[in-house]
Amino acid sequence: MKKRVASALLCAVLVLSLLPAARAAQAPTEAEAAQVLSALDIMTGNENGDLMLGRAVTRAEFTKLVVAASPLRDNVGPETATDPYPDVPRTHWAAGYVAAAVSAGLVRGNLYGYFEPDRNITLAEGVTMVLRLLGYRDSDFTGAYPAGQMAKYRALGLDAGVPTTASNGELTRRDALYLFYNLLTAKTADSSAYLLDVLKPGEHLVTPSGTINTVALVNTAMEGPVVASGGWQSKLPFDLSTAKVYRGGSASTLSAVAANDVVYYSKSMRTLWVYSNKVTGSIEAITPASSPTSVTVAGKSYSIETPAAAYDLSDLGPFRVGDSVTLLLGRDNQVAAVLDPVRTSSTVYGMVTAVETASYEDASGNPYTASTLTVRATDGNTYSYRWDQKNLKAGALVQVTTNGGSVQVTRLSGSGISGKVSTDGTRLGSYDLADDVEILDTYGDTQAVRVYPSRLKGVSLRESDVRFYQLDEHGAVRRLILNEVTGDMHRYGVLTHISETDMGMAVSGVYEYDIGGVQQAPITGATLYNVKTGPFQLKQDADGVKLANLNEVTLTSVDGKTVYAGSRTYPLSDTVAVYELRGNTYYYSSLSLVSGGDYTLTGYYDKPADQGGCIRVIVAR
Repeated sequence: MKKRVASALLCAVLVLSLLPAARAAQAPTEAEAAQVLSALDIMTGNENGDLMLGRAVTRAEFTKLVVAASPLRDNVGPETATDPYPDVPRTHWAAGYVAAAVSAGLVRGNLYGYFEPDRNITLAEGVTMVLRLLGYRDSDFTGAYPAGQMAKYRALGLDAGVPTTASNGELTRRDALYLFYNLLTAKTADSSAYLLDVLKPGEHLVTPSGTINTVALVNTAMEGPVVASGGWQSKLPFDLSTAKVYRGGSASTLSAVAANDVVYYSKSMRTLWVYSNKVTGSIEAITPASSPTSVTVAGKSYSIETPAAAYDLSDLGPFRVGDSVTLLLGRDNQVAAVLDPVRTSSTVYGMVTAVETASYEDASGNPYTASTLTVRATDGNTYSYRWDQKNLKAGALVQVTTNGGSVQVTRLSGSGISGKVSTDGTRLGSYDLADDVEILDTYGDTQAVRVYPSRLKGVSLRESDVRFYQLDEHGAVRRLILNEVTGDMHRYGVLTHISETDMGMAVSGVYEYDIGGVQQAPITGATLYNVKTGPFQLKQDADGVKLANLNEVTLTSVDGKTVYAGSRTYPLSDTVAVYELRGNTYYYSSLSLVSGGDYTLTGYYDKPADQGGCIRVIVAR
């Protein structure tokens, strides 16, 4: 089945219309254009994925590309019952495409009744066919051919990135790559958007700026999932020996795919996306029982992705509430398959965030309570396990292994590793970081957040910064648990009003603050935090809260994820809070609104970048 994943991020960037196509077009890189066209199955490479961009394009080849970029694509194949032209008999490899394109008025033969399928196509001929895709008729253009067509080609921005400029120049596959990419974001003759309204109506594949949303597009090309077991490779419709493989979000190899991994694929992109997350525990709830859409295991609810998993968990399948199972998780941690845990084992590493009594239901629906251990794992997920022993408290580092329905918990201790993370995020001191390294940054007994190597670039770690590390079989760091290195688990905003009373035995404070443009409930109590109004950091765990003002620096410019203060640079938090200060009032804003104008920008950071800090708040004045 086709895999289409909706997320808050995607929803935030999709719109139903394009910006005017006549704006100055900026050409994508070859890699970007190739990824888009392969995802749409318009232009794909050979069996090795080579697009052969330097080779000339024949009229037959270009006609196939035109059909692949048209609404005809799903109803046309290489075969036809008749001979479209004397030089394109029905046995010709492109006969079906030529017949369809001629019937749709997209291409014509020469004056002598021949198609010339093997002649290299010129830029003007290719442009004319693409304009016909956009709904333009030959009668729409005046003057000698192809002056009108070439003028419209440039006006629509179809020429962005196309190396060939002469109308009678022969098109290469590189020219075609950019021409068809530009077609996707062009306006049709009736001012509709080609990709949105003609080729892929209703799939919202364009960003507000009029560019192609590659993430959403790749989702439409992704198929699966398939579980890596029992000859799974033979189930995929292409040779995997030359496929690109991504496992756990990083480039990998086919040999790295392990038993019971969850695999998605795209034939046109010759790519595999592999996920290895698993959860083992008792089924606590199945909703609804007759046709399940979610299942709760080890205290966490998971959406069900596949019909096979839904059947196995339904009242017709083999699994019931109270049974021990292993869930194989795919994209967005959805359930791709359900296995008997006797066939699998699962191990997670992380920090205990709670030890408490929780409510469950048995197979008959009767409620009962049991002691529950909640763990924030290095993979970023939170897991809950039934655990009757009383020897663990929140804040403990543990390894939890489930096998055959049993749960074994082992304390972790010791670090003994230190060093500087390389500027490319691939090494820690003398150790390599594994491609699938999992890093958890912790604070206190309850706060933990997963971070990635890119977040730690250039950061120096002391032994006291590392609570636990584990090496893989190659001697690379596979798991790393840190002690408040990044500060990303804390909250950042502005203190808007402070009222403090200190009368000896009577001490009280009221601290009003804004986080992300939302005024929060005031912090009150018999604690004075010695802070002033303005940007601040809020730390919170089981022991209470801590407030601290941030360090400030006057900024001279902002460039992507880096800000500049003269010759010094500072990394910018992914969740940086931007405010405009008018008088004594803070107004929540954004970088796009305050950059490049007459504002003076002040950045506020929690600690130096080489210690894990970054710019958390920016105030524009």
